[in-house]
Formats: sequence, structure tokens, C-alpha cells
Amino acid sequence: MKKGDVIEGVIESYSFPNKGSFLRDDRKIIVKNALPGTEAKIRITKKKSGYAEGIIEKVIKTSPLETKKPVCPHFYECGGCTYQTVAYTNQLRLKETMVKDLLTPVVPDLPWEGIEASPDQFQYRNKMEFTFGDAEKDGPLTLGLHRLGSSYDILEIRGCAIVRPSWNEILKYTQKFFRDHKVNFYHRMQHFGILRHLVVRQSFADGGILVNLVTTTKHALTVPETKAATEGAAGSKPEEAGEQEGLRNQIIEELHLPEYVAGLVSLEASGKFDSLSGHSHLSGVLYTENDSLSDAVKSDSTTLLYGQDYLMEEVLGLEFKVSPFSFFQTNTRGCEVLYSKVREYVLSVYSEAVGGAADPDRADTAPVRAGVIYDLYSGTGTIAQLMAPIAKKVYGIEIVEEAVEAARENAKLNRLKNCEFIAGDVLKKLDEIGEKPDFIILDPPRDGCTPKALDKIIDYGVPYMVYISCKPTSLARDLVTLQARGYRVLRACAIDEFPNTQHCETICLLGRVTPSE
Repeated sequence: MKKGDVIEGVIESYSFPNKGSFLRDDRKIIVKNALPGTEAKIRITKKKSGYAEGIIEKVIKTSPLETKKPVCPHFYECGGCTYQTVAYTNQLRLKETMVKDLLTPVVPDLPWEGIEASPDQFQYRNKMEFTFGDAEKDGPLTLGLHRLGSSYDILEIRGCAIVRPSWNEILKYTQKFFRDHKVNFYHRMQHFGILRHLVVRQSFADGGILVNLVTTTKHALTVPETKAATEGAAGSKPEEAGEQEGLRNQIIEELHLPEYVAGLVSLEASGKFDSLSGHSHLSGVLYTENDSLSDAVKSDSTTLLYGQDYLMEEVLGLEFKVSPFSFFQTNTRGCEVLYSKVREYVLSVYSEAVGGAADPDRADTAPVRAGVIYDLYSGTGTIAQLMAPIAKKVYGIEIVEEAVEAARENAKLNRLKNCEFIAGDVLKKLDEIGEKPDFIILDPPRDGCTPKALDKIIDYGVPYMVYISCKPTSLARDLVTLQARGYRVLRACAIDEFPNTQHCETICLLGRVTPSE
């Protein structure tokens, strides 16, 4: 067997993230996006000692789990929602099995409580990042998502099933508008071009939509390169800041953005938003400049073109102002399930301490108030504010300054006076808090906690902590350290925040082992 060979096989095993495998000549063949029982022709792409990797060249027989027709017209080309042909109950079983298979070797006596379903299987996303590019080399401008198996080809999106239908109308309009005005896209390998991303967010509380157009400033126009207004205004002379503002206004005019905004407003007025998705309406339109070499959506400067630059969302009775670049769970109704479970885990600790039973849906019924809670990697402070009614004080630490500002505003909005939010890296900012924690909630990025940050967190020696993870492999790795340093898993479960995909959230309640134990 060598690279490029095509072999036939039946997927026997399945593991996170969405990787099927089978044995051939005592060698494990790993195939991404292959469900158990799938029989296919596999082209070998990589050969290593003891295993090989391959991709599906042709499906001979689909998995017995695939009993449904896909809802999305892009299913076979997009590859984002790989479980659409699988009944939802079976999706949940697959995810639960993958998570348990990762955690059980690390926690042999895993106190597993199952997986919680998402309230919505479709149209549940409140945020998506779409990319400008072309569907084929030198083809027309295309706005959509990366095609399955390609880092460059963009698939035109006209009927994505996990977003509100009004978004599809916005995508179609945006693509046509910039095609008609012959504005090109940014070629990330050659570093030229203009259009990069279109980010759409929507509030599930009031239906408001925020549209953010992201471009470079390296236009093939008469406009020189500009630096970020946020950076320039802070360290430049007033006249230089004025020049930057003038250049930005010139770019906005030359990209026809006033006309683009007027078209979005007309699209809403035509009734297409409401007729397709209930109470959707346009809340704001933003223009973001990003000259970073990274393909990630970043802001060198963001200008409000229309309406407001935020959305209002509601979670478990609290209101949250969501800004363009702040983190907020992408499944609004699903995150209520997630946060309810987190609150239940926290409350269970304090109710058991006095032999009582707290109602997880009513924080004010907790028999014992928690002391000081640290909410680390706190985003817009959602968890911190949900914990505030049962705590003496809650501290949230988040590296994204915009998210911290939003968290502070949200705490005022919800009339919570015992929440304090700190902007900066968790590892560095922990030392600045005078009050030591009685309880810690961890909700780190996908790659988990850095070793140094995790060591510092463990050194506090709190009796209990909750760890929330969107990547179970990172959680399994960190649990090795946590258990070696004196913690054990008391409760664990999964929450399906991303129906039709292989992703899910995992929550663990950990308790510190005392010498008598």
C-alpha cells in the first residue's frame, strides 16, 4: 500500500472528530467524514508507521445509519453538516459514544449522565462567517462556504438549513451586488483583492440581524494603504487621524457601500425577511477593514454604516448586548440547555452541603450562597451573570476587550452589582484579583487551557470546579492533569449545541479529593 492507491473497505470503528476507520493488512486506515458501516473506495493520502489516512473516492454502500434525505440542497458539496442523513436520536448516540470513548480511558469510573438534545435541529445558528472567493479558478465572484475537501473553492450558498431563511436572501443579494459592481475578492495566497468575509448575526429574542462586510484596504483604487483607525487614533496626531477618516470615507464611497446598505434596507422593506422567517429585521450594517494575513475574521477598524452595532439577546431571563466581535454561543436556545446544566452542577454542590435540594431553575432557592466564583474565559459574561444570584462575588476574565466591555454593560443592564470583568490573558490577570475563589468555572477555547494557566488554576485548591469544553480531546488531556493534581470527576454529560454536525459540548463537575478519600 502506498500514497495514491485506491482500496475498498467498510468502516468498522468511529471516533472524534467524525473519523471512521478499518483494518487492512494490520494497518489502521483512517477516513474522515465516514460513518460506521459505510462501504467505499478509499484513496490513500498519507501513509505512516502503523496507520494510513485516506479520503472517500466513491461510496459503494451508505451507512445503515443514513436513513433520511438531507434537508439542505448543499449537503453533498458543503460537508459542514455531515449528519443530516442520520436520524437525530442516532446523531445523539454517535456523539455520546465519541465523547465517552475519549473520556473513559482517562476517567475509568466516569459518572456519565448522558447527552442533552438541542431544542432546534435546523435554523439554530445565530452567527455564521461566509467567505468571498470563486467556485473554480478565475470563475465569477462567489459568496458562501468552503467546498468539501477544498481550502480555496467557495460553494455558493442559497439555502443553508441551519440558518434563518432571511440570511440566504442577504447572501444572494450581496453576491449579485458586488458581481454587478465588479469588486473582486481577496486572494489570500497572493495577498491582493478586496472582499474577504460577510458575517451575519441574528438575535433570537427580537429577530434583529447584524450584517458585517469585511474587506482589505489594499484596493486597486487610488487610495493608499491605511492603518487601523483604532490604532492610528490612539498614537497619531489629530490631523493624521482625520486623514485616516477621510481615506476610509473615500473607500466606503468607492466600494458603493451606501448603495449596498440601501439595497439591504429595500430587501427588508420588500417583505422577504418577514415572509421567510417570521420576525427578522435589519438592525445594523457594519464595514470592517482587515489587512491581516490570517484568514480569520479580525478588525483593524470597524465603521457603522446603518442602524446599531450590536444585538440584544435573552438567555434564561437575562438580557445580553452582543457586539460584532464578542463571543456568544452560536445556538441561542441550545446554550440555555448548556447553562442550565452548568447552574445545576454549581447548585448541587451547595445544596448537598446542607442536605438540601436546590431548584436549578431558581437560583434564589439555593440553601447556601456560594462565595467568590471565578468565570475564566468568560466571553460576554453570560455564565458569570447567571451565577451572580447565588454568589457573593463573580469575577470574569476574558482576553477580548470588546467582549469584556459588553459583559460590563450587560451586568449593568441586568442590575447585577456583584460581577466584575477583567480584560486580559487568564494566566496574567489571575494575580490581579485580591479575593481568592471558592469555586471556578472554566470555559476555555477549543484547545483547552495552556499548561501554565491550568497549573495556576489548580494551585488555588478550590473544592469544586466546572469545566466546559467544546473539544472533548482537549478536555481529556486536561483531565489527566486535573486528576493527577487531586481532582476527580463527580458528574459529566454532553450537550448537543451543533445538530447535524459531529461537534458537541461536554461539562464536567470536579471535586478536590481530601486526604481521607
